[in-house]
Amino acid sequence: MSLSYEVSLPDGTKFSQPAGLFINNEYVKSKSGKTLDSINPGTGEVNGHVYAAQEEDVDIAVAAAREAFNKGWKKSSGVDRANLLFAFAKELKDNRDLLGSIEAWDSGKTKIKMQSTISMSGKVIQHDPLKLAYTVHEPFGVCGQIIPWNYPLAMAAWKLAPALAAGNTVVLKSSEITPLSILYLAQFFKKVGFPPGVVNFISGYGAVAGKALAEHLDVDKIAFTGSTATGRVIQKLATSNLKAVTLECGGKSPLIVRKDADLEQAVKWAAVGIMSNQGQICTSTSRIYVQQEVYDEFVTKFAKHVEEEYKQGHVFESDAVVGPQVSQQQYDKILSYIDIGKKEGARLVLGGEKNTDPKLKDGYFIKPTIFADVKPTHRIVNEEIFGPVVSVGKFVDDDEAIKYANQTEYGLGAAIFTKDITVAHTMASDVQAGMVWINSSNDSDVHIPFGGVKMSGIGRELGEYGLNMYTQAKAIHVNLGSML
Repeated sequence: MSLSYEVSLPDGTKFSQPAGLFINNEYVKSKSGKTLDSINPGTGEVNGHVYAAQEEDVDIAVAAAREAFNKGWKKSSGVDRANLLFAFAKELKDNRDLLGSIEAWDSGKTKIKMQSTISMSGKVIQHDPLKLAYTVHEPFGVCGQIIPWNYPLAMAAWKLAPALAAGNTVVLKSSEITPLSILYLAQFFKKVGFPPGVVNFISGYGAVAGKALAEHLDVDKIAFTGSTATGRVIQKLATSNLKAVTLECGGKSPLIVRKDADLEQAVKWAAVGIMSNQGQICTSTSRIYVQQEVYDEFVTKFAKHVEEEYKQGHVFESDAVVGPQVSQQQYDKILSYIDIGKKEGARLVLGGEKNTDPKLKDGYFIKPTIFADVKPTHRIVNEEIFGPVVSVGKFVDDDEAIKYANQTEYGLGAAIFTKDITVAHTMASDVQAGMVWINSSNDSDVHIPFGGVKMSGIGRELGEYGLNMYTQAKAIHVNLGSML
């Protein structure tokens, strides 16, 4: 197999797709020659093949990153690193449409957004006229990064920008389900002048390449975004050398609608919160709690809005909002949960089945699904489905709403809809979540920290908080006096 192949997309886009691992600024074959398939979720057909990293390939990539770190990247100035990152950002902007098309083709999403931001500082601590103490923030060294399949480009940007800005070198593993856009992206690092070994991208399976990266003794930090089950495994593997760990894991985010809320806005934001990216977002507000006085009205309006505004279609159709699920495995999982919801006795309001439209029947399309009258014990209320499936239940008062909101093992995001700003802030304080939206859902900002509590993860990404996750503080003590 060659290191690239020619592609012509349904929208007329033509390009040469890299298929090799990106190590030391070059595309290379895996040592074993093993490959993995990229599947088009809209048709179930094979998009192409890329090389799959094995443990020996991870060793080579980590060694390249270590050499680049020791040879000078750790001593490079913040200005030099910033200039390279700005040049890289320009390449992203110039190639945004192409990268978006590649990712849509590979993952089934209909819209792409990519952003990042960075800043960093140290502190002087003056506590004695004869003693000077100060801190500096230093890079960890070699950082392993494992990104998910739902937002490959965005998740790569969230992790790469702060790691590189802080002076680390990186070995990033893309998901075996969506490897294409990341491999295409890699060439821009060489183009703008990043030294060899500073950024390395590998494709491969989590059980092989991901495991090797997480437990590697020469990796100083591991950052992972994905399921809670895999996050647990990553944390255990990281104990091999007690490497620093950042985990952004699963979620089952609640959306609370009080009786005084603007129902029209609540309906629109609730749809955004669950149907965006086919429900394949860790912060999806996938369980909605509505105060009993407005419950029936909300459910009716919500179902009508989703049915009218969230049309399903192939990713390159201009009016398509909801695309296919990313893979056969995800497709089967979601359908199984829909079946569970029906058997549990939840009332099916909308969807609840695969899309049998002749144009869509060969892809992984599942109709946007709304369950109502759910009980707190239902599995579809407590377990992460990661698809366009939402459960709606009712509550009596604020205390009951908070009780329901906090009942799961997750704590990533939450949304509250009310016109009473005092109540909004009080409830936001009581909800166990790393992020709370008031009168919106999932409109995150790259300047604001992103992350969860409980089983939704450890640490934060984005903004200054995200940058701090890629540095470690060193205290330096200077004696200005003489010992008597």
